[in-house]
Amino acid sequence: MFSAHHNPAEIEGSEALWIRDLTLIESSYGRLVYISGFRNPDTGRYEHFGFAISTSNLVASRTMKKIHEVIFREWVGFSLERKKAEIELYISGIADVDRVELIDAWLRLTPYKNLVPASIPGPERHKHISDFEAILGLMKNVYGVASPDRDA
Repeated sequence: MFSAHHNPAEIEGSEALWIRDLTLIESSYGRLVYISGFRNPDTGRYEHFGFAISTSNLVASRTMKKIHEVIFREWVGFSLERKKAEIELYISGIADVDRVELIDAWLRLTPYKNLVPASIPGPERHKHISDFEAILGLMKNVYGVASPDRDA
């Protein structure tokens, strides 16, 4: 299982480099956001030009896909309480963010749906989305976010 305490020396090659870099991200949610950001929404392949220089594009994509799946499965297994704490930790690390605006944007734009690896089946996908929406509902109340205008 991937965690901030994962030992990169236990993994070989390109995966070790990714594990090392990802351990620098404090929150599990932050790691999930980071790795999913390398997936091209048009092709579904993972792209990282610096990584592709040292290995083939296909190997880079497969490695990032595998790591994304591991991080996601770890994330989806957390309790709601742990997920909320991880999201709060992630938010606290964003400089100059208005939490009301951020929660409002997440409610309107649903970026959390894009964090699921394409290979993840329906039940885990639905659990992630329903858990995240429950947490957003709590955060909406805590921060006094008005109902989002879906047309905005």
